[in-house]
Amino acid sequence: MDAAPVVLIAAQRRDPTADMVVSALTQRGASVFRFDVADFPQRIHLDAQARDGQWTGTIGDALRTVRLEQVRGVYWRRPGPAGIADTVPEPFHSWAAAQADQALLQVLAALPVNWINNPNRDRPAAHKPRQLARAARFGLRVPRTLVTNDPEAARKFAADLGGPVICKPITGGELPLGPEQRNHMIPAHIIDPATLDESVRVTAHLFQQWIDKAHDVRLTVVDGRMFGAAVHASTDGTRVDWRTDYEALTYTPIEVPDRVAAGVRALLAYDGLRFGALDFSVDRSGAWWFLENNPAGQWMWIEKDTGLPIADAHAQFLLEGPT
Repeated sequence: MDAAPVVLIAAQRRDPTADMVVSALTQRGASVFRFDVADFPQRIHLDAQARDGQWTGTIGDALRTVRLEQVRGVYWRRPGPAGIADTVPEPFHSWAAAQADQALLQVLAALPVNWINNPNRDRPAAHKPRQLARAARFGLRVPRTLVTNDPEAARKFAADLGGPVICKPITGGELPLGPEQRNHMIPAHIIDPATLDESVRVTAHLFQQWIDKAHDVRLTVVDGRMFGAAVHASTDGTRVDWRTDYEALTYTPIEVPDRVAAGVRALLAYDGLRFGALDFSVDRSGAWWFLENNPAGQWMWIEKDTGLPIADAHAQFLLEGPT
């Protein structure tokens, strides 16, 4: 009897999203080897050899080892960085960590397997200025956007729009605040143009045209399959940025217009991605406006609230490849 196909899942130990994909894969008869890159090289071993144009060998831990030749897919789900022993001093510690990260990733990337998503593709695809330009070229509506540290340019942009302006971070990440240094998400917010002063020079800002929206959409895409969820906000804060209070939101499945679906597929194909979690605002006329794509975005709560089979779509692609 042939051995069950193996899917590697690189994720942190406590990641319920990865848990859902593990469950979907096992229901399809796959064998799953889950690990965290943070355990490499101290608790994960890699033995890979290039021979006759193919990488062979093993990856495993103290409990299990799998052959690289049996791997059918890799789900790269926000693992931690390589964990070098604390006894290694700097600068050798950082050098060794970089070597370990790249060795593991690049050997796996050389395997002829199905990826969601190869982080070599994720990282450049996550850049918002690039996303906005490409999205417009592929036929998606994109709000007018300004990136600047010049207060005069910001004031002129707001005056040209003649309406509300949004300010949002250019890149993700949280800010440690308060005496306990708890991480806080920095939300998008509507600004009063009259407050645009010299403080704009402190750093770069992303200003954007405000869309008078009926609702938002989180569109999760797996191998071209569209899972649209309308996001209905019930507070002023969540109408601006729905991430500020998940308790104030409800979700309903929504059909994706053909023009939007075509543009999204073209955008993901250009970036070499099989997965994307895209955000749209839908204005009161029903037009969809592209805001951003999250190449490693969250979707677990969308499946739980709507029943959309996102985890199973991951499992299908990882095992069977493109549809």
